[in-house]
Amino acid sequence: MGIDWDKFEEGLDGAINTAAEKTDERLAGRISSITRLTDDEIIKLFPKPSDVKKLTELMKIVKSAGRRNTKMNQIVTNIEDFSGIILTLLGKFA
Repeated sequence: MGIDWDKFEEGLDGAINTAAEKTDERLAGRISSITRLTDDEIIKLFPKPSDVKKLTELMKIVKSAGRRNTKMNQIVTNIEDFSGIILTLLGKFA
């Protein structure tokens, strides 16, 4: 009896999508707990896990104990990664 690879891949894709959705929801919950945004707002603003990761990295810099100039330099160094996140956030607040 052989393996039905098509069925296997379909099941695997479904499992991956379900896991990604649960992870996204958990990340949104964590971010909303330390911001004024709700879980739904975060999911709507940042639907891609990569965007949520960038938001998390930006928040780590902003919330760090470092000096303002150090934080600004870290943001400038990573501006290409953070630019979309910053525009999304400013669009939400503007």
